[in-house]
Amino acid sequence: MSLNSIRPWREIQRRKSRRVMVGNVPVGDGAPISVQTMTNTLTTDVRGTLDQIIRAADAGADIVRVSVPDEDSSRALKEICRESPVPIVADIHFHYKRGIEAAEAGAACLRINPGNIGNADRVREVIKAARDHNCSMRIGVNGGSLERHLLEKYGEPCPDAMLESALDHIKILEDNDFLNFKISVKASDVFLSAAAYQLLADATEAPIHLGITEAGGLMSGTIKSAIGLGNLLWMGIGDTIRVSLSADPVEEVKVGYDILKSLGLRHRGVNIISCPSCARQGFDVIKTVEILERRLEHIKTPMSLSIIGCVVNGPGEALMTDVGWTGGGNGNGMVYLAGRQSHRMSNEQMIDHIVEQVEEKAAQLDAASKAAE
Repeated sequence: MSLNSIRPWREIQRRKSRRVMVGNVPVGDGAPISVQTMTNTLTTDVRGTLDQIIRAADAGADIVRVSVPDEDSSRALKEICRESPVPIVADIHFHYKRGIEAAEAGAACLRINPGNIGNADRVREVIKAARDHNCSMRIGVNGGSLERHLLEKYGEPCPDAMLESALDHIKILEDNDFLNFKISVKASDVFLSAAAYQLLADATEAPIHLGITEAGGLMSGTIKSAIGLGNLLWMGIGDTIRVSLSADPVEEVKVGYDILKSLGLRHRGVNIISCPSCARQGFDVIKTVEILERRLEHIKTPMSLSIIGCVVNGPGEALMTDVGWTGGGNGNGMVYLAGRQSHRMSNEQMIDHIVEQVEEKAAQLDAASKAAE
């Protein structure tokens, strides 16, 4: 069976949704799935917060969320929004004035639950501020903070309770003729999140923000997020994602892209295909890949690189990558370019040479892309 004949198995049919704009980033209606993160600095530390935003943006973050818990944070937000290289989402809880201040400060989106910020007049004030300043909203339902009446009704956080909460908040915005919103139904439990998102996807045309909230540390949270988000994305659900890790926000961005890369939904940088290594390896695969990941971080162009320790799978993997290296005997290996054998190289020279080949290929791809434009 040819490779082309199985490609339909790999195509994900994304759920249809309307589009909203978060600053200059489109979300929904087939737009590329955007990757988000959130700062963990004090918002009043403007320089520290901006430094974190810039590092996240350099790693590929399309959107960054910043918490706005008090008036001092609202004042700091204005400078942050002005200097940020990416759109800022203001994280608002309970106090409606923070939402108004954030919209006035230049936030591109308000993360807010309309039912939690007071009476109908207050909700209308926040909606007016969002309209006046071209600011979208995200309704953020969380399994750990459901409304008391829903917990009493259902007895515990469950998919139906989360959906009902989401629909209640949606109704408030729709009753005020405000449709410029996206929505999430996050939980720390993978099964609860997945079930709630599936119900939500059938109940609304709004763009969906995906996340497994409070997923854990770098390793455990990555695995939990990959399982939860990966399954939903595979089903076509999700227009923007945030991986929630107890780690540097840059790591959240990297994991987000790796999840999207694995499903063929979005590509950025070098996708390294490498073997786990065994006694057949002709060089130290694990150390080599570790070094290459670090040295190729500056490459933003989508491309693929195979690093395989021996000739069992190496040539086959190299056929499908832009650049490849397959270990051989006598301290040498084979370089593959565009799926074809190119030349032999000693293991000692291999890392520097592979970096050069990847950089050259990235430059070629960039030039071809610009010429096509």
